[in-house]
Amino acid sequence: MRRSLQLCCAAAVAFGVSLAAQSIPDIPFDTNLGFLKPPDAIHLGEVAGVATNSKGHVFVYTRTGSPNATVGGSRTFYRGGSRLFEFDQTGKFVKEIGQGVYGLNAAQGVRVDAQDSIWIVDAGSSQVLKFDPEGRTIPLVFGRKPEAIGVRPAAPRGGAPAQGPAPAPAGGRGAAGPPGAGLPGSNLSQPSDVAWDRAGNIYIADGLGNNSRIAKFDKEGHFLLSWGQTGSEPGQFKIVHGIAIDAQGSVYVADAGNQRIQVFDGEGNFKSQITNIGVPQAICISGGAHQYLYSSNSNDPETLDNGEIYKLELDGRVVGKFGRAGRLPKEFGTVNAIDCRSENELLVGELLNWRVQKLTLKPGAR
Repeated sequence: MRRSLQLCCAAAVAFGVSLAAQSIPDIPFDTNLGFLKPPDAIHLGEVAGVATNSKGHVFVYTRTGSPNATVGGSRTFYRGGSRLFEFDQTGKFVKEIGQGVYGLNAAQGVRVDAQDSIWIVDAGSSQVLKFDPEGRTIPLVFGRKPEAIGVRPAAPRGGAPAQGPAPAPAGGRGAAGPPGAGLPGSNLSQPSDVAWDRAGNIYIADGLGNNSRIAKFDKEGHFLLSWGQTGSEPGQFKIVHGIAIDAQGSVYVADAGNQRIQVFDGEGNFKSQITNIGVPQAICISGGAHQYLYSSNSNDPETLDNGEIYKLELDGRVVGKFGRAGRLPKEFGTVNAIDCRSENELLVGELLNWRVQKLTLKPGAR
């Protein structure tokens, strides 16, 4: 059953963090571009997700492979297009996970939970899948692949080549809810990210398609509640691009279309917002006693503007920033994923540059 989000807008906005007058220092850092060593026959393609487990193994969910659509009766079957790779802590290739799995279509992200289970987020199939730590079984599936997808018509002879198949969004306006509120349960519409609290509850950012919400489930996958709808007021979203949860259970949501990060408690009650950090796309909260929030101001794929990553205190104060848009080492091409188990060692996945950079922030970058 849906719950209504209760907002006290005037009081809530008073806690918003404005950074317009703050001078933001540059954080020095080094990068390692070649630490991942895939086999010669494998190219990473667009890196949509990167994550590590407790052993330091690296998981890369990438848009590569051979997507295809087959028309059958009233349905169009869409398969392939993304692959999930595992590397050890030295960057040596270990294996591919999920070959031929129905839900691996258009990679959006990968995360690893506290038990080392591997979770992929796929915008093409509108699903979130949980693999066991070895990548052999899939104990939980959220969402359902659309019954049909839109396939762009072929270009006229002599014109531009036809584009590939485009998955049709699922979900959308609920029967009794406002636009973007979705339907109760795991009727996802191109989800973007997943996170967990200390009790093991699962939070899914459901905001790249018709929905603009966060959906919460218990550790067995039972639906608990959801919050959010399309809009720009506190508790509303426009393109939900990422989610992260701190040690106290506060939920940070990258509300990219509204150029802010909103902060909620675990029941969806609005607490504060962080602004003036560009367009947040990938966010991550570091481990350790003193946690930090990292947020990418990812450049638009059509430009090389901006592109920096911000390091913030959890209250929204900016510690510093690093990087810019570009194609060289220490530059970023549309960051879509950040892994930050360690405060000063980050993995950054890029869509435009088809790579993962391993960053080391230099001492004193606080």
